[in-house]
Amino acid sequence: MKKVYCIGELLIDFVAENQGKDLTQAVQFTKKAGGAPANVACAISKLGGSAVFVGAVGQDAFGQFLVDTLHLHGVDTSEAQRNQNFTTLAFVSIAADGERDFVFSRGADKTLTYQSSLGKQLNQVIVHFGAATSFLGGSLEEAYGRYLSDAKQGGSTICFDPNFRTDLWKNNEETFVTKCHPYIAVADLCKFSHEEALLLSGKNDLPEACAYLHQLGCPVICVTLGAEGTWVSTPTRAVLVASVPAQAVDTTGAGDAFIGCLLQQLAETTAPKETLHQEEQLLKMVAKANQAGAFTTQKFGAIAALPTQADLSNY
Repeated sequence: MKKVYCIGELLIDFVAENQGKDLTQAVQFTKKAGGAPANVACAISKLGGSAVFVGAVGQDAFGQFLVDTLHLHGVDTSEAQRNQNFTTLAFVSIAADGERDFVFSRGADKTLTYQSSLGKQLNQVIVHFGAATSFLGGSLEEAYGRYLSDAKQGGSTICFDPNFRTDLWKNNEETFVTKCHPYIAVADLCKFSHEEALLLSGKNDLPEACAYLHQLGCPVICVTLGAEGTWVSTPTRAVLVASVPAQAVDTTGAGDAFIGCLLQQLAETTAPKETLHQEEQLLKMVAKANQAGAFTTQKFGAIAALPTQADLSNY
């Protein structure tokens, strides 16, 4: 089984449940561990995989809570950095239909520094670049790019999820697109939302968007479409893999559960890069990943809602 390295933010989600999508109306918040790369690491670990989290939190009570949470779920936190900055916070509102709104207060996540000893580990493994905050400056952005280079040179399987957040890129979406393109160019697998695929391609049609993104360099693209399922695109074929029914109460972490489940399955193969090009096997893996994503929407919170193998077997 190959290790999966998940690089990016680990933060506190203060979640307003069933109080509408407008954060100005929320009065009660619940503290939860969050951050897309951390969610993916937990998803992999809960399914029996081997996940390593790479990111930075503060040397405060919130940072300790986050590291303890990942450790509790079996994630290797030996590469997590602690410093004097406050732990990053996100305030999340959840409407009745499960849709979300975010406001971020950035802290320690942006201070992740590059470690050459870690870069040497990114050899013939799987590396997931799924941070929402990675292109916002700070030493995180530099480390992110250097680890991408290490992973490419080490022959690792590279997965990229841009995790676009409107609140973080208001009136500056072109910069976000420009910074994403080099990652798409070298990734073996990209996971996008429908909104992200259109934004990053500048197209208005999903097949055209995928064709453009393939031209940038990525051979396998998964576009998650919520209850519809996942659009799986390669340069020669495109298929909609249907989802499974779910009574969604919170879509937080559904995409992370999806990509975590897909990466966990790839990590169990001897040659993940080659497996991505075995289309029938890939589609079966995506169908299972759809299950994981749907299962997660039925509970509040991201990490607590992630499934185990037993959960998926019984779903």
